Amino acid sequence: MDYLFGFVALLCGALQPGSGLEPKRNVPRLKLSYKEMLESSNLVSFAGLANSSGYDTFLLDEERGRLLVGAEDHIFSFDLVNISRDRKQIAWPATPSKRDECKWAGKDLGEECSNFIRVLQPYNQTHLFVCGTGAFHPICSYLEMGKKAEDNIFRLASHFENGRGKSPYDPKMLSASLLIDGELYSGTSADFMGRDFAIFRTLGDQHPVRTEQHDSRWLNDPRFVGIHLVPESDNPEDDKIFLFFKENAMDGEHTGKATIARIGQLCKNDMGGHRSLVNKWTTFLKARLTCSVPGVNGIDTHFDELQDVFLMSSKDPKNPLIYAVFTTSSNIFKGSAVCMYNMADIRRVFLGPYAHRDGPTYQWVPFQGRVPYPRPGTCPSKTFGGFDSTKDLPDDVITFARGHPAMYNPVHPIGGRPIMVRTDVDYQFSQLVVDRVEAEDGQYDVMFIGTDVGTVLKVVTIPRESWHDLEEVVLEEMTVFRVRLINGSNGRCYETVSIVSQRVIVSFQEPATITAMELSTKQQQLYLGSSLGVSQMSLHRCEVYGKACAECCLARDPYCAWDGTECSRYFPTAKRRTRRQDIRNGDPLSQCSDLQHHDDVDGLGGGVGGVEDRAVYGVENSSMFLECSPKSQRALIYWQLQTPGGERKQEIKIDERVLRTDQGLLIRSLSQSDTGVYHCQAVEHGFIQPLLRLSLQVIPAHRLGDILPGPPGAAAPPAGKQRVWYRDFLSLLDHPDLNSVEEFCDRVWKKERKPKKAKAPNGQAGPPPRPKTLAPNAQKLQAGPPQGKAWLQTGAENPNSQATLGMLSVQTPKNQPKTQSGPKGQAAARAGVQHAAKWRRMQDNKKGRNRRTHELQRPPRSV
Repeated sequence: MDYLFGFVALLCGALQPGSGLEPKRNVPRLKLSYKEMLESSNLVSFAGLANSSGYDTFLLDEERGRLLVGAEDHIFSFDLVNISRDRKQIAWPATPSKRDECKWAGKDLGEECSNFIRVLQPYNQTHLFVCGTGAFHPICSYLEMGKKAEDNIFRLASHFENGRGKSPYDPKMLSASLLIDGELYSGTSADFMGRDFAIFRTLGDQHPVRTEQHDSRWLNDPRFVGIHLVPESDNPEDDKIFLFFKENAMDGEHTGKATIARIGQLCKNDMGGHRSLVNKWTTFLKARLTCSVPGVNGIDTHFDELQDVFLMSSKDPKNPLIYAVFTTSSNIFKGSAVCMYNMADIRRVFLGPYAHRDGPTYQWVPFQGRVPYPRPGTCPSKTFGGFDSTKDLPDDVITFARGHPAMYNPVHPIGGRPIMVRTDVDYQFSQLVVDRVEAEDGQYDVMFIGTDVGTVLKVVTIPRESWHDLEEVVLEEMTVFRVRLINGSNGRCYETVSIVSQRVIVSFQEPATITAMELSTKQQQLYLGSSLGVSQMSLHRCEVYGKACAECCLARDPYCAWDGTECSRYFPTAKRRTRRQDIRNGDPLSQCSDLQHHDDVDGLGGGVGGVEDRAVYGVENSSMFLECSPKSQRALIYWQLQTPGGERKQEIKIDERVLRTDQGLLIRSLSQSDTGVYHCQAVEHGFIQPLLRLSLQVIPAHRLGDILPGPPGAAAPPAGKQRVWYRDFLSLLDHPDLNSVEEFCDRVWKKERKPKKAKAPNGQAGPPPRPKTLAPNAQKLQAGPPQGKAWLQTGAENPNSQATLGMLSVQTPKNQPKTQSGPKGQAAARAGVQHAAKWRRMQDNKKGRNRRTHELQRPPRSV
């Protein structure tokens, strides 16, 4: 009962496993590759069409059970239950004339001169409003879907209209849109060159309205991320449109050219001014959205590149919780962060001081003068005044609004800092969706974060004392898109080195950035888009955590609980006495301790019956790797050794001879004292779980000759001069960059190759081919019969000779008198050469076992 001993010892405080090891924080507990996701039926993928890319525009239609996806020259409709079945698609390419004009304008015909769908919005109960770039000629139309899913209608209208002010010209330009009550709000560019950026309201019965043109105080090269409607009060006339975007800092706002994240607001019933700002927004205001980590001496680390925004609905529709994903804009410091905001703080900033440029330095300062009435930015309604329309606002209000669109105070996140930061990884956040999950001990927000390498992080935020003190727990990291192999290394790629037939093959893989995400609470599915296609995955994979109660509690997944038999989906309505779940603490000692009995297999530790026993053998003075890796990446490996005849297990001391890695234990040089039973145990959150028992038997070095006999009279090389197999591997790990990989491969594989041995007529191996450079005495031997006894030098006798490279040299000592040539001399030389060739083959076989070289016929790893 090993697991019971560890359990009791932990309770008594007598055992401190893994002493000296730092606990692993901010790492995903489980990491699933693309292959593992497919094999476990947790991922469904649509690889895309050969003539289409850019699956970036999503529209989730839960009523019809469909996912609408806009891509290059196509509109797709997928089944929400399984995207691989009942797929519908409509081809909507740009006309040949528009493609030709795009090409003549200097654009890339293959990458830019297509119709990339950028607007997918519900127009009414039967139609959608769709727009595309149209090869730098924006175009819009209507897509008929039918009123019900049973109608089975999916066709594009034959009537097309100009998409200027609705869709961007450039497919690489970030834009956002929202269609409400038959009116389309869009943030995009309005010209071919991409210089006239504006926030538009089009469609509907009213005249189109936009932001002030060519005024950097309003918009300064913006890139729009999202548009959302948030009610201000119970009166619909007070509804406001909030825009999330990033832009260049205004003059004097920041030293140098910097990117600033913004949140903007405007009234839904804004009709523009009467004499000034005609057909322009009169209620537009913007404020800075900050997400920074406080530093020493007041120097904060800012994340200003806004990537995505998600609004989490609450019981009060006027106060949703806002999640935002940021990255750094610096080329030196690379990182990502997630910040949370509430609407109360945002409204407080928009009611604060306006930004104003004044003073001798002409810097931005808070406006201290008189603010006209009604306050600029207030919606005309009966709630806050007697104005029925923005056309009725006084001229001083319009003039003030035109010159003061920015607020002075920024919007700070909840708690004053991000809830999640990543700075030491090779990826950055790109997308975010959040699901609120009901658990046994309360509600938790589970974040699904997409990255620019095609992976998804599943993270739960757990409040300790309040919302100002949150703990982030990364539950899973899943690869949802297959990487694309390319021939060159353009952009950021990963190299994969494979060795086939002594040739090093380096293939570059281009990661797929996740550009779209949608979450269906009804289907409990997550849908993801990238340039490669569309993927679908479930929100929970409870079965991958294991069947034990402790494993399910250690997972801390709000979707899962132990039901008495296995880790399964948690349902708040199902009441079971055996259900165990602990999200806040993740403590299996308190949740599963009462489930112990003598033959427990599915209880706290998985039972003794679940521990694998394995026998391994090693040779004295050689290296040995004991492989043992836990399922959880947060677990620490704790090794104990039980010597033959010993009753107690002792902790293995780590030194220069014994190395501990995440994959197991490496013993550089085996000795007889290493014989015994090695117990591999995982330690996580104060809980010990036995994983593996390895019985190691060390074979004495003098017995190796009985198994692999050498040539008569030849002594084995000293053990200290043997090159063990892992040294080349460790040198490769020390230099992970590509240049060092190439240098390493040149050093290993581009050495002078061993010559092939020519076979004699009698079937025996003949002498090796003549070396390129021979000693003078060796040239005499080739010219005629030897005059004396030949000396054969091998790598074992002389490490500096060419025999170490598979060459054999024949020399005559200088002080040896020359003898007459004859049949006996030739026979002796031939016998000596054959004897040396046989000895060299035995050395090559032994070298293949010790160094584990990549030979086609590799000897076994152990004896």
